[in-house]
Amino acid sequence: MKRRKLKKSVKRKLFFLLFMFAILYVAVSQKNGSANLIFESPVPQEFIPIYKAAEQEYGVPWELLAAHHRVETRFSKMDPMVSPVGAEGPLQFMPCTFVGWSHPTCSGLGKGDISDEDKVNPAVIEKYGGYGVDANGDGKADPYNLEDAVFSAASYLKAHGAADGELKEAIYAYNHSQQYVDEVLHYFYTYTSKE
Repeated sequence: MKRRKLKKSVKRKLFFLLFMFAILYVAVSQKNGSANLIFESPVPQEFIPIYKAAEQEYGVPWELLAAHHRVETRFSKMDPMVSPVGAEGPLQFMPCTFVGWSHPTCSGLGKGDISDEDKVNPAVIEKYGGYGVDANGDGKADPYNLEDAVFSAASYLKAHGAADGELKEAIYAYNHSQQYVDEVLHYFYTYTSKE
């Protein structure tokens, strides 16, 4: 009988120590600003080839594209994939940024009044100077298609210095918020440290 109680006591103490270690790990990780890999989801493997192909094309680190995707829609798990201000798709493009700010309906935050047909038309996007890219070659630059969205984000980030190492500036251009910059960089450094 004493032996059984002793085993239970040892198991409880071991469980308690493991629990306390986990709490301490979380606290230290948060204090140091390092990644808490126990609770953060890793980059989905099926998306990595898309990020890497965009990196090849635009010179923007694939981990930065993954970080944007994570922050914007939790790797496309947001439903619906439209923000309250009108940003669309896995990488949350405002229609005017995707199609081009010289579109006659673009002003303000960039929602515009762009038809669904024009929004995915590469010729219209080229005409108005947008960042939308037809990455998969289907004749459409679709902000809701992951390949098109990732390549479009890479195009935008490159245009704002990310391919030249100006990460903070490029991220800030993507979303004018220091908190956003910090969050994207957190995931970027998390993903680069796993390499």
